[in-house]
Amino acid sequence: MCIRDSSHLDLARAIERALNRSRLPVAYTQGYNPRPRVQFASALPLGFTSDCELADVWLEQEVPPDKAWARLAPVMPPGLPLLEVSQAPLDAPAMQAAIVEAIYQVDASDVIDDAGLQRRVQSLLSQEKVLRERRGKEYDLRPLIRGLHIEQSDDGPPLLTMRLVQLPGNTGRPDELLLALDLDPLDVRVHRVAIILQEEEPA
Repeated sequence: MCIRDSSHLDLARAIERALNRSRLPVAYTQGYNPRPRVQFASALPLGFTSDCELADVWLEQEVPPDKAWARLAPVMPPGLPLLEVSQAPLDAPAMQAAIVEAIYQVDASDVIDDAGLQRRVQSLLSQEKVLRERRGKEYDLRPLIRGLHIEQSDDGPPLLTMRLVQLPGNTGRPDELLLALDLDPLDVRVHRVAIILQEEEPA
């Protein structure tokens, strides 16, 4: 997915419209305004891009993943390609409860050079605590950082890679980490490259 200026609600509506066009036997919610039963793993912050968004879709009857892909992929909106379809057991835990980490890559080349960014990364990693404030309460961001380093790309600027804990009530936010590095999240390009579920390793 690469629609940077779309909100999570915009994304959800786009997926719902694609499901409506797909002719899949999608299950719908009850009530005055029935909607396709879709649950996203993690909301993507406004201004971020991604190529790893995950969603559970409930169907009224079983459809093989390859046939579901063949129906849904052609009706996805531009900029929102369907990358993979797989079948999940009905008793599987909700994806929000199964997420343990997320990996982001940041292009900050427009606002800071490689050497300056490296110094800020080393300085932050050397700290025992990185105190931030969320909803009026102070918390320590440092233990939520599983990885933070700069990767040299073959055909582009160096990318800051952040691997952050994503547990219920214990979530490392990429925008907070950028602010701790004295970088404005609005001045850089942030791309989510992996959502890691329990007992899963990133490709």
